[in-house]
Amino acid sequence: MSKQQFGETTRRKFLGTATAATAASLTAPAAGNAEAAKSARSVGTTKLAEANSEIQAQLLERAKEGDWTKPAAMAIPKEGYFTLEQGRYGPIYPKTPANYGFTIVAKVKPGRDDIVRQYGKTIEKAVAESPFVLAPLKLHYLRWVLFNIGSDTYFMYQGIFDTDFDKYTEDAIMLFTQAGVNTVFENLEGFPADWKTNTPAFVKFVREHQCPSFLEYGEYPFVTADEVKKALKVKAAMSSMLDQMQ
Repeated sequence: MSKQQFGETTRRKFLGTATAATAASLTAPAAGNAEAAKSARSVGTTKLAEANSEIQAQLLERAKEGDWTKPAAMAIPKEGYFTLEQGRYGPIYPKTPANYGFTIVAKVKPGRDDIVRQYGKTIEKAVAESPFVLAPLKLHYLRWVLFNIGSDTYFMYQGIFDTDFDKYTEDAIMLFTQAGVNTVFENLEGFPADWKTNTPAFVKFVREHQCPSFLEYGEYPFVTADEVKKALKVKAAMSSMLDQMQ
């Protein structure tokens, strides 16, 4: 081997070794950083889960106590509950800062759109004639919406109330039956025709069409409708008293 060939071979070996060493020095920290980042993400996720769990526990405790002193927001799992507890007809849904409630979405029977809208007028007239006709339901508010998906019409029933999920449905059946009034649900596909005498079937329909919310907020959380009205009566009484003192 000539001196020149020997030199070139040596240089190639040196460069190859140097390149491998450089690559190792560059990739090793990267791998280490990746592991560290992965570990940090894991710790961060765990801490977030623990923090969320603490928040949920605090909010549920505030719900039991009816603590309205600070606004509250509650993120709710997709199932609609934090812990599976069986009630009379299925899982018990928690009291949120907005109180109890549900959002029912169901397809309207073909050609019944106008009939569903007319029910809005029926409720309006009933409440105008007897303002406390819906009092047994312990409602805060109702919101009815009709919307289309393709050529199909859907009905969305949103309500916030102070009783639990199942009792509201039972009270609604009793209220409409005693008043001799039919329910708007009769215009929805899959609703049981024997609902007046078959409470479980009615509740089953409601539960199957319930779309649990994943966030609920209350500016004055956990306050019942009766407590709101009492506070407003006190305010009115105080205003009247101050007027008399002038």
